[in-house]
Amino acid sequence: MSRRRTLGTKKKLALLVSAATVAGGGAFVMAATSNAAQSPQTAAESSVCQGLATALGNNQRFIDGQRAAPDAQSAARIANREAVIEQIKVQQKASGCVVGESAQGSQTTAPQASQPAQTAPAENNGNAGNAGNAGDTGDTGTGGGGAVSGQQVCNGSTVTLSGEGGAPAASSNQFPAGTKLKVTNLDNNKSTTVEVTSVSGSCVLLNNAAFEQVREPGKFLIRRAVIEKVG
Repeated sequence: MSRRRTLGTKKKLALLVSAATVAGGGAFVMAATSNAAQSPQTAAESSVCQGLATALGNNQRFIDGQRAAPDAQSAARIANREAVIEQIKVQQKASGCVVGESAQGSQTTAPQASQPAQTAPAENNGNAGNAGNAGDTGDTGTGGGGAVSGQQVCNGSTVTLSGEGGAPAASSNQFPAGTKLKVTNLDNNKSTTVEVTSVSGSCVLLNNAAFEQVREPGKFLIRRAVIEKVG
C-alpha cells in the first residue's frame, strides 16, 4: 500500500511539472507574439511615423544650418529646436514609431508642377545662420520672399509640424517674420492662414496649433498642400 501511494505521488508531481512546462511555453509564445506586434514602426511603414520623422528631420536640418553658419542668436535657436526634437521623440514613442528616426528632405513632387520655375531670392530676414539652409532643394517652382501677395509658393513641399506650441503660426527658411501664408490641405479642403514667426529648415512648417487646424485625424504629414503668400 505504501509503495502504491509513493508511485501515485510521483506520477502526480510529473504531471504537474509537465503541465507547468506546457503553460510556460505557451506564455512565452504569447509574450513573443505580443512583443512582435508592438515593434516600433518606421517612416516607410506608417504615414504617422513619416510625418513625425520629417518634422524631426526638418528641425535637425535647421540646427545643422545654424551650427554651420552661426550668429549671435544661434545658440538660443539651437536650444529651442533641440527641445522641439525631444518633444517630437515623445510623440514618436506615443505613436508606436521608431524614436529618433529622421527623414530630412522628404518632399514630394508638386501637384502644380506645370507652373514655371522661378529663382528663389536670398534669405532676407537678417538671420545669417540661415545660410546653412539654402540648399533646401526639395522645393520646386515659385521661390520665397520675393513672391507677391496671393501667389502660390513652396511648390512641391509637403507640410508637417514643427513641434512648437503657442498660438497658430508658421516657421520658414524662405519667408521673413511677419509674412502671412495660407496653407490648404487638398485631402480634406481645410485651410489655415498663419503668420511666419520663426525660422526653420523648410519652406513652411506649421506649429502644433496651426497643424491641428488642417490635418487629417491621426496624420502628421500633408502630402497634397497648396501654400499661398497672402500678406
